[in-house]
Parts: sequence; structure tokens; C-alpha cells
Amino acid sequence: MKPVRFDDAETYEPEDGWRRVSLAGSDQFTFEWFEKPPGHSSPMHDHENEQVCVVLEGELTVHTEDDSVTLGPNDSVHLDAWEPHRVENTGDELAVAIDVFAPGRGFDFWTDRE
Repeated sequence: MKPVRFDDAETYEPEDGWRRVSLAGSDQFTFEWFEKPPGHSSPMHDHENEQVCVVLEGELTVHTEDDSVTLGPNDSVHLDAWEPHRVENTGDELAVAIDVFAPGRGFDFWTDRE
């Protein structure tokens, strides 16, 4: 067993107000809790990992090259590996969600970007 206490977990803030927290995971999958302020959007990007995003609070709109979907609490979306996408808080309040990545990944996806 490998517990991860939220208050002790590795955190990363790619931009002001966009905070990510690494939850329990492995090389096969990782969980990242995140919060995103109103109006914030990640850049369009892709990665080798399949991704599931589950909204816990607020509203997020996930944009791909072909479509967009707005998610509220308890809604989720699956993104294929290498599917270009961005995630935007289109609501009026802080959005909180969990991303699941398979295979697992670390924050180096963001820190090692050029």
C-alpha cells in the first residue's frame, strides 16, 4: 500500500491559479487533482496518455480539434492518446476536477515543455 496524503502530495502550479496535485498512482496510471480559476484555459496540447477528466466542482469545457463539451459536477470525458485538446473553465466559479492518465505520468510533462 502506498498512501498519499493530500496536504503532503507533490504539487505544481503551471500558471497562476491553476494548481495540480499528484495523487496515488503508478507507472500504469496516475491521478491528478486540479483547480482552475474562471476564464483559465490550458493550451491546446496532446500526449501519449489516455486521459479521463472528472469534474468535482464548477464547470469545465473540453475542446478538441473537432468538438467541445461542457461538463458539470460528476460529469466526465475520455480523451484518446495523442488527441489534441485544451480544458477551459467557462463557469463563474473555481473548477475542481481529477484527471486520470494511462500510462502514468509526472509533472515533467509541463515542466519539460519548450
